[in-house]
Amino acid sequence: MNKINGYYQNIIIGFGKGGKTLAAWLSANGQEVAVIEQSSAMYGGSCINIACIPTKSLITNAARGIPYFDAHAIKDQLTSLLRQKNYDKVASGEKAVVIDGIARFIGPGRIEVTTTSGVHEMSADRIFINTGTRPATAAIPGIFGRHIYNSTTLMEQTERPGHLVVVGGGYVGLEFASMFLQFGARVTLMDHNETFLPLEDRDIADSILKDLKSRGLEFINGVRVTEFKDASEDTVAVFYTKGNQAIKMETDAVLMATGRTPATDTLNLSAAGIQTDAKGFVKVNEQLQTTADNTWAIGDVNGGPQFTYISLDDFRIIKNQLSGGKYISRSQRKAYATSLFIQPTYSRIGLNETQAKEQGLDYRVFTLPASSIPKAAILREQQGLLKAIVDRKTDRILGCMLYCAEAHELISIIQLAMHADICYQQLRDNVYAHPTMAEAFNDLFAG
Repeated sequence: MNKINGYYQNIIIGFGKGGKTLAAWLSANGQEVAVIEQSSAMYGGSCINIACIPTKSLITNAARGIPYFDAHAIKDQLTSLLRQKNYDKVASGEKAVVIDGIARFIGPGRIEVTTTSGVHEMSADRIFINTGTRPATAAIPGIFGRHIYNSTTLMEQTERPGHLVVVGGGYVGLEFASMFLQFGARVTLMDHNETFLPLEDRDIADSILKDLKSRGLEFINGVRVTEFKDASEDTVAVFYTKGNQAIKMETDAVLMATGRTPATDTLNLSAAGIQTDAKGFVKVNEQLQTTADNTWAIGDVNGGPQFTYISLDDFRIIKNQLSGGKYISRSQRKAYATSLFIQPTYSRIGLNETQAKEQGLDYRVFTLPASSIPKAAILREQQGLLKAIVDRKTDRILGCMLYCAEAHELISIIQLAMHADICYQQLRDNVYAHPTMAEAFNDLFAG
């Protein structure tokens, strides 16, 4: 398929996880689909090109002791390979076409696309918005100065900073802080929160912070960054306040890890009657339908959890709506795990102890230090803590927090057990291979 102008059964704006999977499925089922992506460097979406895959590649190779420059080259090779594979997966479809251009709505079911060859008008029976998010820009004087980066632009740098200041103590900030510590940089983390990881149980959060500090992290909490100024050709001055004290710190580089904003500003959504919330995310109902007929929003852009696997699950919800399946609503989505890829990983699903207590539940707490796991000793990652919350009456697992080696793999076992309504005793008494991290569940649930 080579046409740009004209009618399509389906148009997908953005080449993210949910959109590309939907495009391949539609094409395989005989439906015409056009995928519009404004940058050929973003085939496959944020995850492959500027988020999950490249960061985890850097994190993994930092742990292996690979120098930053070499790890950066490995990361670029990997993302290039995956980007091409994702393009081929969609473009090879008999009914699919990929168009490089910038799309904007000009009415319900109608868009125009600006490409290198001009402006083209298109229409479709169904339109799916899959444009994702981009790093938010904080309103701080000097924010556009030299040596100030976001998560995307910092990964473009081939030289490792000697000293990195990270502004923001969320998942992105912590992952970059942990990674650059392993690459040998000095790292200072500035967080506006008074409490480190405020949504986590204190025993877990304290364990993580203790380990990061032992590796050299300088953590400054309860601060407000007020200004940036170029201190020299090679450094930037960070001005911040803590309490009533104004402080200046000079550094080689600053990472702004202060959240993400939806990529909707160029879509002209109002022309199609598509509403957004106060932050610019596309409003959707539980079926992911927008306020315009036959128009859906998939992935980060709809204001849901910003994870690649949630975007993939959005695809499942829409696919089932189109094919007559039963899984058609976000309200049917079960508990899902999250992972913070520091060293070691922190993964979590369901309720923590703080939440269980706030809800007045009758629960039991199981804990296990990671140092007691033989495989952790083999991996030389004995720091950490495993913790599970279990309903005292039903013996069902309410939540689990794993701060240990391989936690991002282990948490899927817990997730399956929760979804299958399995009692904790079945994990306790299961026969696991040895030596593995999974056999820690024998001891964790032994009480």
